[in-house]
Amino acid sequence: MTNPIESAMYVASQLFLYPVLIAIALLFVHAFYALGAFAWQAWQRHRGQPGGFELATARARNPALSLIDLEALATKRLEFARIATRVAPMLGLVATMIPMGPALMALADGQLADVSRNLMVAFSAVILALLAAAISYAVVNVRRRWYAVDLAVIEQGAPVLPPAPAPVHDPVAALAMEGVQ
Repeated sequence: MTNPIESAMYVASQLFLYPVLIAIALLFVHAFYALGAFAWQAWQRHRGQPGGFELATARARNPALSLIDLEALATKRLEFARIATRVAPMLGLVATMIPMGPALMALADGQLADVSRNLMVAFSAVILALLAAAISYAVVNVRRRWYAVDLAVIEQGAPVLPPAPAPVHDPVAALAMEGVQ
């Protein structure tokens, strides 16, 4: 690399390796956090608990919220994960390409250990980025459907939350409650 422009571009690209790797790691951690929150919300929805129905809960707290306000709330709730589904693969590609330059230079010099190390970083980063994107994509799409259904039900004026299940008489629980009182 005798050309100063090529040298400057190479040096500049190498400066981005660690920030990109850190961003991928953060997106990967966030994807699993989002997956856990999604699983919790799915469980709450399955059980008919208000926490699983964010839009209905927001409307119950503030009946003045319009459908547009609720749509904005749903969009806000989905925004970061939706962005992550698009940004993570891009960062994975960047994290793949940055170590390729040093790997090719090491290959030309016969330093196979450096080639291996750089390729390991490149492929590990893209794998984590794609996993983060895939998890975020699944969470976003299911939540988007939930919110669309909830908004349609709210628009029709029907209750979003399912009715509470009828209490079941449990003689053992009744005896236990008598002992507590």
